[in-house]
Amino acid sequence: MLMLIGSGRARSRRELAEALDLSASTVSQHVQVLLSAGRLVEGPAAESSGGRRPRELRLTARDEYLGAIDLGGAHARIGLVRRGAGIVATNEIPVDLTAGAPTVIDAVAEGLATLTATPSFEGRLVGVGIALPGPVDVTRRTVESPSRMPGWPGHDIGDLLEQATGVPAVVENDANAMALGEHFARTERVDHSVTVKAGTAIGSGIVVRGTVYHGAGGVAGDITHTRVSAAGETPCSCGNHGCLETVASGAALVRLLREQGCDVRTTADVLALVRDADPVATTMARTAGRHLGEVLCAVVNFFNPGAVYLGGALATLEPFVSAIRSQLYAGSHPMMTRSLAIEPARLGADATLTGVVRMLDESLFRLGR
Repeated sequence: MLMLIGSGRARSRRELAEALDLSASTVSQHVQVLLSAGRLVEGPAAESSGGRRPRELRLTARDEYLGAIDLGGAHARIGLVRRGAGIVATNEIPVDLTAGAPTVIDAVAEGLATLTATPSFEGRLVGVGIALPGPVDVTRRTVESPSRMPGWPGHDIGDLLEQATGVPAVVENDANAMALGEHFARTERVDHSVTVKAGTAIGSGIVVRGTVYHGAGGVAGDITHTRVSAAGETPCSCGNHGCLETVASGAALVRLLREQGCDVRTTADVLALVRDADPVATTMARTAGRHLGEVLCAVVNFFNPGAVYLGGALATLEPFVSAIRSQLYAGSHPMMTRSLAIEPARLGADATLTGVVRMLDESLFRLGR
């Protein structure tokens, strides 16, 4: 029960009964024992969907803390999370992925140590999780064929992180962690969701009944290297040609705008132009959204999710999001979109940190910690 509540899979007695296939009376008895023992706390009554109003169950906040690291292409966002509560502190540090896995892992571990060294930190670090911007084998805790992480394959990232921090570690892909964070961010939760992270690159994660779906090779949801006709023979960072990333990502928009004579260097520069209603940048953002929407149509038609959540820097642009939404409704079967929620991500920069902490907490429960 504690693992289900701590991971967010169950928030009430009813959800516990459904997850464990137990009677309501049996679950209530166990919950009462945990409440009396001080392991759980009960929140105020929530909205009723029929019958008794449910009360949210939460783990009692402890003096144990979890570290969470969202590793990006040029920076890392590091969070400190009180177990049973929420994020208590964050910081960002610059990183250079080309420096190699040992050097970068030492740097992010030092960044986490900075957070635990503050006078307000009273407790102990019991685990750490890291989300990586590349395909991850979560069992071996390695990066597999990353296009922007030279020298990383072959390293056990979890082992490096455990050596640097002295606590158990989990390793996940950043889009998967974001997908899990967003899936549990809503009171009314769907069973299956797809979360897209559209920034300098494009990633996506699939959640099925509260669990990240990794697929046979661990790379399910990696739509960024889907070939699209609009990309032609444009070379991609993966070594192939004509991938979605070459026409729908922030990096693609930077390249396309520079070809038009615009002085842009980063995705942030593109965002600024679109927000200033620059006609060329706005048109390109809308076109990029259409390309991404075309690929998502195939995902929606095949997978039939209850929700598509749109996150990342590009998802803050109205022309980009509107184009995706229009494409999904125009290109998907009406039965697939009849109850489909297409919503912006809610957790912002904390989505990936929140997701990787859920995975870490569940892993620690399995270890009996």
